[in-house]
Amino acid sequence: MRLDYALYTVAIIFFFLTGAVLVSTSMLEEFERNLGVVATVILGLLFIGLGYSQRPKTKVAAVEQLPSAPTAVTETAKPVEVEAAPPAPELTQVKGIGEKRAEQLRAVGISDVEDLAKASAKGLAVELKISPKIIRRWIRSAKRLTEKS
Repeated sequence: MRLDYALYTVAIIFFFLTGAVLVSTSMLEEFERNLGVVATVILGLLFIGLGYSQRPKTKVAAVEQLPSAPTAVTETAKPVEVEAAPPAPELTQVKGIGEKRAEQLRAVGISDVEDLAKASAKGLAVELKISPKIIRRWIRSAKRLTEKS
C-alpha cells in the first residue's frame, strides 16, 4: 500500500473521531468537546498534508514548440544532411539491470544510462529499496558506458 493512501486513511479516521466527539455532548463538558473537535480536525488536516507530500511524483513531459504562423518564403528549403549520433546505451546494457529493473528505474525518473551515471546511490537505494552497494556498481558501469559513447 502506498504511504500517501495510509496517511489519507488516518486523516479520515481523525475526521470520524471529530464526528464522534461532536455527538458525545452529554458525556463531555463544552470546553473538552470543543478541544476534542479542534484537535481532531487539526490532526486530520495534518495527515492530509503529510499524505499529499508523500504522493508519487509525476514527470512533466516537455512540450514541443510549434512553429509560428507560416511566413511567405519564396525560396525552397534545402535539406541539411546531419550526421546521426550513435545511439545512447540502454539501461539494460548496464550489468545487473534487466527489463524489470529498467522499468523501476524509469518509474523513479532514470530514463537512460546518463541519468543513472549522474544519480545518487543513496537516493536510488531508498526509492528502489535496494542495497546502495548494488546501485554503486550500476552507477560505475553506467559511467563506463557513457564514456565509451
